[in-house]
Amino acid sequence: MNLLTRIRKFLNWEISPKPSTKLLPPIYPHLKPFRLPLILTILTMLVGTLGYIIIDNFTLMDAIYQTGVTFTTVGFGEIAPISNEGRIFTITLIVFGFAVFSSAIGILVAEFSKGTIVAILKERRMLYKIARLKKHFVVCYHNDYTIEVTKQLRQNHIPFVVIDPREDIHEWAKEYKYPAYLKAEPHAELSMLKAHLASAKGMITLSSSIADNIALIASVRLFEKEHFLPRPYYIISSAESIGDIEKLKKLGANTVVSPTKITAQRISAMAARPDMENLLEEYLYKNDNPLDMQEIEVPKYSWMVLKKLKETHLRDITNTSIVGITKKDGKFISMPKGDTLVTSECRLLVIGTQNGIRATKDILRKRQKPKELKFV
Repeated sequence: MNLLTRIRKFLNWEISPKPSTKLLPPIYPHLKPFRLPLILTILTMLVGTLGYIIIDNFTLMDAIYQTGVTFTTVGFGEIAPISNEGRIFTITLIVFGFAVFSSAIGILVAEFSKGTIVAILKERRMLYKIARLKKHFVVCYHNDYTIEVTKQLRQNHIPFVVIDPREDIHEWAKEYKYPAYLKAEPHAELSMLKAHLASAKGMITLSSSIADNIALIASVRLFEKEHFLPRPYYIISSAESIGDIEKLKKLGANTVVSPTKITAQRISAMAARPDMENLLEEYLYKNDNPLDMQEIEVPKYSWMVLKKLKETHLRDITNTSIVGITKKDGKFISMPKGDTLVTSECRLLVIGTQNGIRATKDILRKRQKPKELKFV
């Protein structure tokens, strides 16, 4: 272990993650047109330096300086007396240098006008940025749903990457403030590697085409098996028709959202209970509202396992309420009583303030009975 590694370990410095070199688009093949002007420039400087040393007995530094001044035609003049032979050599050097300089500028302008090198540099910078993400969501295909979903993710400080194969993704990313994005086919394995899917929390596919969603779900599940990931991804998909919901779930989607079904449910709820029209929007979807609702999983090692709800005193400690419990087998218990047992890997539906829910998560992760219970 070298000294630098020891210092980093002592100071708990983390080295920024970097993308695999195999994922980075190659830039050196696009620099080949610059080789000839660079070689000619070096040869011109070398010939000029040797010429001034041989013809007029210049020192090495004076010869290099006079060659550079002459080659770039800056017009500083002679730094020392030059013979007639030296002046003829200087004129030849100026003409040759001007030709080399003009060709170099022409090649430089031609290559940068193509935009290839600039695009590669932007993509490499974006891949380095994506490689630093953890527990992010990969959102596939840009559309109206993507705009609203990413807006909510950004407001809730959830990192994400947007992938779309269309060229307009660059303009959309700038317009809708996508911090990380890729122009690629979402279902391709290379795209998943570039999106750093291995450390992602899940994927959201919002294509209006059922075929795109099917291909993406199948590709993600195959990616899991091929890379031996420790946990499955959480996949959220959209479906234009209600009949496609079951298809996508059978293929591996965890949640399938149908705009048609949601709209119908919302309208029917408004018709049945007009006074409750804006309840969810007011208390769950507004960021400035302190009230929140989350489903929290109870770890296997939690001290709360096989304890009765009334014995946990969560309401007294965190000022939150458990309004539902989803058992490991999927059975849901609404408004559980105090005698209900908390089992391993069940999910608690908790409502309360954001600070209270955060405190509830911390208490659930403890292996030993929390000290706060001594004062309850």
